[in-house]
Amino acid sequence: MNRKIPVSVIILTHNEENNIKACLDSVSELVDDIFIVDSGSTDQTLSIAEGITQNIYHHPFENYSLQRNWAQEHLPIKTEWIFHIDADERCSPGLANALRDFFASDSRTTDFSGLLVRRKIKFLGRHIKYGGLYPTYHCRLYRKLLGRCEDRAYDQHFVVEGPLDTIPADLIEVTATSLEAWTARHNRWAQMEAEYLLDRTQTETNTTIAPDLLGSPIQRRRWFRVTILERTPLFFRSFIYFLYRYFLRGGFLDGKEGLIYHVLHGFWFRFYVDACIYERREKP
Repeated sequence: MNRKIPVSVIILTHNEENNIKACLDSVSELVDDIFIVDSGSTDQTLSIAEGITQNIYHHPFENYSLQRNWAQEHLPIKTEWIFHIDADERCSPGLANALRDFFASDSRTTDFSGLLVRRKIKFLGRHIKYGGLYPTYHCRLYRKLLGRCEDRAYDQHFVVEGPLDTIPADLIEVTATSLEAWTARHNRWAQMEAEYLLDRTQTETNTTIAPDLLGSPIQRRRWFRVTILERTPLFFRSFIYFLYRYFLRGGFLDGKEGLIYHVLHGFWFRFYVDACIYERREKP
């Protein structure tokens, strides 16, 4: 019998009927407490979720950071540890077993405040390995009282007080059930990112991860974006970023699916963010 771990899972939803069952199935044998925070789904998301958990709550959506922190502060969570998962993510069997091992060790759970897990992107059914995307580690599990989501409208990470352990196992992100869904989602995110970049001085707070070339992997990636990309002229930087990812970091090795992904994510999305910035500057 699979051992349950003393962790509460938090999942944000909005019209995720194509994703939510696989997401819930991946953690239903791992934890007892799964919380859904929905922001007005009009499809079958909630009826599907009700078959697995009754912990379903509703809250208007402003951005991911505010929604995650609201969930953490207002849900009736009883466990010391929480695990934030997106609806398009799945906890792999390898990650589930690694987490069982971690929580079976009293010394490890005492010594650490949070866990870094490995993100594995699947796009159009293919694992995207290259372009600097795998392996990358993100903090998703931590002690509830010691962490929260940083104050960013887009590309948020979790800030945790205290040491982090690394779990070399995959949290799988199924990033595209269809190209239509992918582009619609990134259209919204581009608007958020453009607004953030135009108003950085007012939106950054002391809970935002600081860029640091000598810091953690997340801080190094943030340093690259803030110091290099964001200081490069509009539009030109999207070409530079794509060339860096696709050729210098080997994105071309990901095949046809990788070509689509790296063009869309490494070029089109960044170009579209710049276009949104240009539009706001010209037509405030």
